[in-house]
Amino acid sequence: MRIRQIALVARDLEPAVAALVDLFDIEVGHRDPGVGQFGLENAVMPIGDTFLEVVSPVRADTTAGRFLARRGDAGYMVIFETSRLAEDRARVEALGARVVWEIALDDISSVHLHPRDTGGAIVSLDQPKPAGEWRWGGPEWKRHVRTGRVRRIVSAEVEARDPDAMAARWSALLALPEPSRDGDVRRIPLGDGGELRFVTAGERGEGVSGFGVETSAFEPVLAAARARGLPVHGRSIEVSGVRVDLV
Repeated sequence: MRIRQIALVARDLEPAVAALVDLFDIEVGHRDPGVGQFGLENAVMPIGDTFLEVVSPVRADTTAGRFLARRGDAGYMVIFETSRLAEDRARVEALGARVVWEIALDDISSVHLHPRDTGGAIVSLDQPKPAGEWRWGGPEWKRHVRTGRVRRIVSAEVEARDPDAMAARWSALLALPEPSRDGDVRRIPLGDGGELRFVTAGERGEGVSGFGVETSAFEPVLAAARARGLPVHGRSIEVSGVRVDLV
């Protein structure tokens, strides 16, 4: 189980995408027409073999639109790659988590869990075939990989009204180690060296509040952020409603 893709939601797609492309020196590798069924448009950018996605509503009365009304531009979805989707599905359903969308294709199978049953975000469990491939990145995603500044997504942070309860819930749903407490942060390690973090929700309420990227060159990223007038705190940047930690 590892983080394979983080999705952000933005009122205006192109400015959000332009900021991320500029900061991290990455490329848009795919725009998926399939997200139209959810009333969205998107852009997907590979970071190594992980992916950063931005979605934006194109019609009224969408889940993403309601989310924007509550939190503004923010983190929206965490997509995990698994090698045991059938086993994972049986476990999450036994724990009372509802599947709100699913698909089984020749090269990938996916289930989305109801955010009310996970808390904080839409969680997707995806099993690509073969392992390591990624349909959602587009058929030529490898050609668009640029790692001069950032190498991969390594973490996700989720705001929760009750971080202890939400961390325990995600741990059980994803069959991950029990959370540990580090000050006000609850941490769950992932098998690839990444982690999930859970913190107390602020005024915006529950949701994905940040993610971490393994960084090849700190200063160019920070310089690009300052040039855009984005808030910089040490090695963290605020962009598109989330905090990005450079590690």
